[in-house]
Amino acid sequence: MIRTIAITKNHEIIKDVEIPKLVNGDYLWYWIDFNQPNTDECEYLKTPLSFHPLAIEDCMHYLQRPKLDYYKDHTFLVTQAINQDSLEKEEIDFFLSENYIVTFHQHSSYEITEVWNRLVQTEISDKWDPSHVLYLIIDKMVDNYFPPVYKIEDRLNEIDENSKGRGMEALLDDLFHTRHQLVSLRHTITPMRDLLYRILNSQRVTEIKGKTVYFSDVHDHLLKLTEMIEANRELTTDIRDSYISINSHQTNHVMKILTVITTIFMPITFIVGLYGMNFRYMPELTWKYGYFVTLFVMFVITVGMSWWFKRKGWFK
Repeated sequence: MIRTIAITKNHEIIKDVEIPKLVNGDYLWYWIDFNQPNTDECEYLKTPLSFHPLAIEDCMHYLQRPKLDYYKDHTFLVTQAINQDSLEKEEIDFFLSENYIVTFHQHSSYEITEVWNRLVQTEISDKWDPSHVLYLIIDKMVDNYFPPVYKIEDRLNEIDENSKGRGMEALLDDLFHTRHQLVSLRHTITPMRDLLYRILNSQRVTEIKGKTVYFSDVHDHLLKLTEMIEANRELTTDIRDSYISINSHQTNHVMKILTVITTIFMPITFIVGLYGMNFRYMPELTWKYGYFVTLFVMFVITVGMSWWFKRKGWFK
């Protein structure tokens, strides 16, 4: 689906103007949105819009890395939004010029729809131009990065506290899944941060002159997000190391207890094995009190070794 908005020189909004009329018309600026276009609609990128074949190829190949390309009469940008439910990347491409902006996306975009409705419902002023539309969309995209990061922070706090008493295996599985989500977010946010840095420091993106303070604010948000993700990644490492250390400590404690018990039963086992031999002439076998004395000796050995191990602190 393709939708269009044209802004006349009298700051009036005209919707659903055909693309050839937009290109050849005398408008202040216009916005064309390719919303999940089909093959025939994609042909408009070639004619009459006449975009560079490499830029069109980047639009067709989904999930390109965020980047900035300069062409003769426009700037091409590849950006990435985040699906709030699945945390998957969703590419949004921009063709930016002083008198038009073209957006291209193969998934429905909440950010573009919100800015589109805001433009339609507002009174057009001088601040509205293609670069301002670009800023609003990217700002919405970056704002939508924050909720997933906050959710991950809350989940990490739950894993760290373990108030529900979950098992070690379940906690580690959840922890590694959360760490995987952080890595996925990092692969989106870090390139977007670099992209905004290039936009702010490029001398060739003349379309955003006078709007650098807005894009600088978005860049600051991306810096904050990057720091949050790095801090959360370090937290996942600390939690993982803590759980592994606790698990190792518990294993060593159990092994120590089992070793102590085994050591206590070693002399008893020796006595039982000695008197279990089937020799005919053994002095104690015919003794009237031999059985009770043997039991008493084994009891004394057990109590004595237990007391000695407890005094050494091996049961703690």
